[in-house]
Amino acid sequence: MSERQHLSAKERRERTVETVVTLCSEEEPATLTTGRIAQRMGVTQGALFRHFPNKDAIWAAVVAWVTDQVMARVGAAAEAAEDPLAALEAMFLAHVAFIAEHPGVPRLLMAQLQHPRPTIASRMVRGLMKRYQRRLLGLLEEARRQGRLRPGLDLDAAATQFIGCLQGLVMQSLIADDVASIGERAPAAFELYRHGIRTTVGGDA
Repeated sequence: MSERQHLSAKERRERTVETVVTLCSEEEPATLTTGRIAQRMGVTQGALFRHFPNKDAIWAAVVAWVTDQVMARVGAAAEAAEDPLAALEAMFLAHVAFIAEHPGVPRLLMAQLQHPRPTIASRMVRGLMKRYQRRLLGLLEEARRQGRLRPGLDLDAAATQFIGCLQGLVMQSLIADDVASIGERAPAAFELYRHGIRTTVGGDA
């Protein structure tokens, strides 16, 4: 879609982020160039750099968007749930739904983490992971207070395993080149996770 129509600076930055997310679902993020981004948008590289000082700034803007979207979605899903275990499930399914809508995001984040040098974007990705884990730990702590978790459960390990389940689903879908169907496998994957953390006495047997 051409960017020659009049758009505000904010709208052009937002369109750039959308374009990068889309391109990351089609191409290898590590080799994605500003020239390719500009070409898809129908603008020159010079026009692109009027809104971003360099390529790192583009990636930082994209990761900021992903962070806002993911945390807002999983937060809203958790808040609407009736109990902490239901909130964990709602978070899991909301995150999977986001990935299904934006299949380039996992590849984009992984490319940033594998960057040979620290960047603003790679630090932001790690920041997102820490925020996400804190949210999980809060729910797991509440579930423990309610007696919903098995005795002796390591909450840090449980939070890490939650993320690992998500990453496993993503990897399987990428290998199969079928990210769109990730939502179909998500409920069964979460049920296995829940079975491993919940109490079976006086709780969710």
